[in-house]
Amino acid sequence: MNELTKKLLNYFLIGVFAVIPIVVVLQIIIFVKDLVANLFNFVYGYSDNYLYTILVFAVSFILLAWIGSTTAKKGRSWIISAFDFIIDRIPFLNTIYRVLKKVINMLSSHEQTMTKEVVYVEYPKEGVWVPAYVTNKHDDKYILFVPTSPNPTSGFTVIVDKSKLIKSAMNIEEATSFIVSVGVDYNKASEANQLT
Repeated sequence: MNELTKKLLNYFLIGVFAVIPIVVVLQIIIFVKDLVANLFNFVYGYSDNYLYTILVFAVSFILLAWIGSTTAKKGRSWIISAFDFIIDRIPFLNTIYRVLKKVINMLSSHEQTMTKEVVYVEYPKEGVWVPAYVTNKHDDKYILFVPTSPNPTSGFTVIVDKSKLIKSAMNIEEATSFIVSVGVDYNKASEANQLT
């Protein structure tokens, strides 16, 4: 293969990797647009009236903004509390709902708890360190979620003694960025040097 062909292929690959984040964001935008359009068509198809459809969307927006405001100020809304009360009485669904709420609370920025901690743990063998999210603590035992690259939503849960961990200065967002970028986005070189 001549030098020009190698350069062209190299530039092509660099271009592909440069465009991937844009494509992912566009896919998310298209997904949300399709979701809203399908919802709009559903409401309009039910009422066959644009005024009614716009009114439903306006009331929904105001209601969700009010629930968000109440949750941010008081910690929860009475509507959410009522829904929690009902779901708690439905077997199986209550377990799924409770776990989903805990995971979302762990990742949401308004919940300032120990689940915001990021630590390093040795895995799969001594001397190899991976970042992990602290999801719970019991005495000196830490329950960790160890995400896998490049998808931070997949991984596994382990229980580790506090003495086997090294605390990180990374927050959840920085750790997630590190995992998604397969280590490219990592600005804690001083931390890496302390891992022994």
